[in-house]
Amino acid sequence: MSNTQQLEDLTTQVRRDILRMVHKVNSGHPGGSLGCAEFLVALYNEIMDRKDTFDMDGIGEDLFFLSNGHISPVFYSVLARAGYFPVEELSTFRLINSRLQGHPTTHEGLPGIRVASGSLGQGMSVAIGAAQAKKLNNDSHLIYSLHGDGELQEGQNWEAIMYAAGNNVDNLISTIDLNGQQIDGPTDVVLPLGNVKDKFEAFGWTVVEINQGNNIDEILKGMAVAKSKTGQGKPVCVLLKTVMGNGVDFMMHTHAWHGKAPNDDQLAIGMEQNAETLGDY
Repeated sequence: MSNTQQLEDLTTQVRRDILRMVHKVNSGHPGGSLGCAEFLVALYNEIMDRKDTFDMDGIGEDLFFLSNGHISPVFYSVLARAGYFPVEELSTFRLINSRLQGHPTTHEGLPGIRVASGSLGQGMSVAIGAAQAKKLNNDSHLIYSLHGDGELQEGQNWEAIMYAAGNNVDNLISTIDLNGQQIDGPTDVVLPLGNVKDKFEAFGWTVVEINQGNNIDEILKGMAVAKSKTGQGKPVCVLLKTVMGNGVDFMMHTHAWHGKAPNDDQLAIGMEQNAETLGDY
């Protein structure tokens, strides 16, 4: 893919997938999934240098690790639409014996899943380890990771952030989804994060800001800048400012849809706001 319209059409279809997946089983996390749809669509279809096939070693390609694993609906949809497994398998989301569990795991053998995630705060450590393995293997490819802003309230992140800078892990681009919401309310109310940019810079990272994190063109521009900052002795943090529930008006700008599925009427509204573009599963 190369043009913005194609990526936007895919994003719209991914939003439809998300809504239908969580609605069917009346569980899941639509808010953050919708907010990160543009980012993950752009990452997998334009930004990362990845192979069409999947193996756990991932040698000779960029790798991605999802730390905030509860946004699995968007991750599964993007992986399926990128060809990692059949799109029809999205209909098994959260069902017993499905490979598409509520939080991604590796023992089901689902292509595209490199680490079990959802226990918040651990993904940064995993990504750093993978980045150091790339260096040991003389592999010049990059490691990407995604984290929630509320997730930064977990202490393990800051140990890892300090470690990455102290060990010059400069082949790592970690993106923070700054939507300002978490399960119990706004992050500023639950536990204020302060100035996240200043914190990362104080820990020795290079920081790139994408202020329109639901705009495909802005994502592509910002991530190009982030890539240009790698290899300079510092890990790179991208602050992606998104809207939770983006694309479905009644889900936007609130934590209420962090982990709640739409009912039949709400699903119909969401579908009307996101017309089918590439075909439903």
